Amino acid sequence: MIAGPPFRKGLPIVGMLPQFRKNPPQFLQGLARDHGDLVHYRLGPQDIYLVSNPDWIKDILVTNQTNFTKSRFLERAKALLGEGLLTSEGEFHRRQRRLVQPAFHRDRLIGYASAMVECTARTRQEWSNGAQLDMSREMMRLTLSVVAKTLFSADVTTEADNIGAALTQVMVLFDIVMMPFSEWIEKLRLPSFRRFEKARDFLDQTIFGIITERRASKEDKGDLLSMLLLAQDEDGITGMSDRQIRDEALTLFLAGHETTANALMWSWYLLSQNPAAAAKFYDEVDRVLAGRLPTFNDLSDLKYTEGVFAEAMRLYPPAWVVGRRAITEYTIGQYTVPPRSILLMSPYVVHRDPRWFPSPD
Repeated sequence: MIAGPPFRKGLPIVGMLPQFRKNPPQFLQGLARDHGDLVHYRLGPQDIYLVSNPDWIKDILVTNQTNFTKSRFLERAKALLGEGLLTSEGEFHRRQRRLVQPAFHRDRLIGYASAMVECTARTRQEWSNGAQLDMSREMMRLTLSVVAKTLFSADVTTEADNIGAALTQVMVLFDIVMMPFSEWIEKLRLPSFRRFEKARDFLDQTIFGIITERRASKEDKGDLLSMLLLAQDEDGITGMSDRQIRDEALTLFLAGHETTANALMWSWYLLSQNPAAAAKFYDEVDRVLAGRLPTFNDLSDLKYTEGVFAEAMRLYPPAWVVGRRAITEYTIGQYTVPPRSILLMSPYVVHRDPRWFPSPD
């Protein structure tokens, strides 16, 4: 009988939760460094297995994906996102994905690119040489304006701070909702959970208001919301209720806002620390664009720019961990993990492994 994978024993009841909470990415990196490609630990009552071998990760996410459901994080995310693409499962997820797919055809992407450039140029005009900027805040405001424009054809410049504050409040408190024992803590109706619900209700009001207005106008504005409203399944039956559209819209709203802002912010930070790379990046932009604003068709000529962004996301991936829950017993290498175990896979960890990336840091 083969023994189980290395097990990192923690404290009674809470397991490794205190160490995990201090710095989650570095905690996971330390586990992989000290214990190898599969290590078992507990967060509260939940058995977690950190998987850090790319072949095993591909098996979990692609080859054997039907052996898994989405992990506890996304199960709990339904408190905010409902049954959106990120949280839904099985046949419902497949149907929603088919309905949403036309929104990402090339012709639509060209339109989104134009909106992105428009928002970015307007942001640039608000900056002045020599000014000190909080780039995290600036990128959050920029991506909020981009996602509002591409998703709703809406200009949220005047409301950006209110919407941004609600999104920030939701994401901060979302972290609490994800923690072990949060189902029990939630029943205590603490102020933090009431703030979460208030922020979620504000976002719901905003999104349902836009949906109602658009249904009344019946206008196709070429944005993602129009695609969701016009979506039909193979039988020609209109595909989504207002609630379903709200779930998909809020999912795209959050996914397109915070993750993109974080990726941009880390890109600027890393360029500021690497003057030679920054000079090469600016030279390419100047050469390809020659002072004009970019278009979708310029992307193929901005290879170094693409590389800068890809390298920033390798080092600081916005989605730094992905989880799956095993439906049945599952074999990884020479080990077997029991049903309902959560398997975590971290791009942050794998991308810093010298086996796959020379000088990974």
